[in-house]
Amino acid sequence: MQWGDLLERAKPAPDATISYGTDPLNVVDIWQPAGKGPHPAVIMIHGGCWKTDIAQRDIMNYIAADLRSDGIGVWNIEYRGVDRAGGGYPGSYQDVGEAADLFAARGAGFGFDTTKRVAIGHSAGGHLALWLAQRPALPTASPIRGARPIALDAAISQAGIPDLRQGETLPDHPCGDAGARAMAAGHYAETAPQEMPLTDTPQYLFNTSADWVAPYAYGEAYRDAMAKRGKSVVLAQTAGEGHVEHIAPEGKTWALQKALIKQLLGMK
Repeated sequence: MQWGDLLERAKPAPDATISYGTDPLNVVDIWQPAGKGPHPAVIMIHGGCWKTDIAQRDIMNYIAADLRSDGIGVWNIEYRGVDRAGGGYPGSYQDVGEAADLFAARGAGFGFDTTKRVAIGHSAGGHLALWLAQRPALPTASPIRGARPIALDAAISQAGIPDLRQGETLPDHPCGDAGARAMAAGHYAETAPQEMPLTDTPQYLFNTSADWVAPYAYGEAYRDAMAKRGKSVVLAQTAGEGHVEHIAPEGKTWALQKALIKQLLGMK
């Protein structure tokens, strides 16, 4: 599947949008299932090489609508990319952290069950979902930890690119190397999940066999790096699909991810 196969179709719309800061990109889209809540819900983070010009939160609308139709709410986060004033380290992390923390504080007001907290992110957003999972273990003095960082019950990486140190060495990668460099800014122990202090939050990685952006080897490398530190990470591969299928409702890999989401949220 190519990007046009997904993005040229009619795009579903969220039910509401709220702000969490003063920048136009400091917003969250709310996807509310029909019927009386509280509804199980997920925190969602888009990718796009950490660059706002490449992608914004609406790239996730197709799977957000798919979850909504199955009775699962979505808290779809927007944040400043590295190509925006204040983006990169620390601003992009501060945005994602503040928006995720707001789920715990205000999610119930939108009919969501905030006692189960699952984050899912695609590509660069996969890096940020894994980062959120380990953010509570950061030193309190870190500028990207926040005062009361949300503790996740699980984090799901959809073709994530979590190794910022490696990303800085790959100028020919589809994302280039500048985004990873701006997101790390040399602070690998705060920003690169495999180098951050550990938490007990379960982590799940989904990769596909034909992905040109985040090949299966990325998932293997992350899993192995975490295993050396004593943390087990679940890694799944889907054959015959690429990068786009992770956020396409008809994708086989998305079907596996949605089944996991339901399991993690305690749904039958």
